[in-house]
Amino acid sequence: MEIGQYLDSTYLKKAEQANISEEATKQNVIDLINEAIENNFKLVMIRSEFIELAREMIKKANSEVVIGTVIGFHEGTYSTEEKLKEAQIAIDRDVDELDYVVNYEAFKEGKINLVKAEVFKGTKIGLDNNKLVKWIIEIAALTNEEIVGLSQLIRDVVLDNFGEENAEKVFVKSSTGFFKTEEGKPNGATFEGMELIVENSKPLAAKAAGGVRSYEDAVKMVEMGVTRIGTSSAKVIADGKTSDSEY
Repeated sequence: MEIGQYLDSTYLKKAEQANISEEATKQNVIDLINEAIENNFKLVMIRSEFIELAREMIKKANSEVVIGTVIGFHEGTYSTEEKLKEAQIAIDRDVDELDYVVNYEAFKEGKINLVKAEVFKGTKIGLDNNKLVKWIIEIAALTNEEIVGLSQLIRDVVLDNFGEENAEKVFVKSSTGFFKTEEGKPNGATFEGMELIVENSKPLAAKAAGGVRSYEDAVKMVEMGVTRIGTSSAKVIADGKTSDSEY
């Protein structure tokens, strides 16, 4: 399997999170973009401030790599208005894909109308501007029942408002990779979690983020119905090796 076209090669750490300088952070992003271009990965997932840099590099290389960024990252508790403002900035910078962190805390608290409105508005601004949209539900923070319920909520909002013809342009995505779990529990995609997402969000697309560390695991995810895999170890996976990275 040509796994590269399923891989969203990812670098989202801020300088202070990685305990490095701003210059070193920028160089890490540059290295990620060059690696994606050289290996024909599907996408680079980067912070919004690097979108224009990525666009320039990709255009210069005459590459088909696409650019994604995160919105409401990583907690998801930003207001809908704040998320829409972030999305518009990324759109103005010429991003291709918008990965929102859904307000899963509001969902857990039963604020269903708030979550539905956020998913509707965030999806609309994306589709209206010809962007793919992904909704990160943070499965490590949810019970299996909540994974099912939130996946179905996103599916229903999209189908009811934008039709099945747009289903493949909207994803349900597992994780941010930044959620802190207890006792070493996984904070990213698991086979069990992705099976729940795939089954309860289709015909929407599904993205497994974090936790996929080998070519074999990536292939298994694709065979389950996952169409994108977010990873900071895209080259390792593409080379058929196993990564020891946390994401």
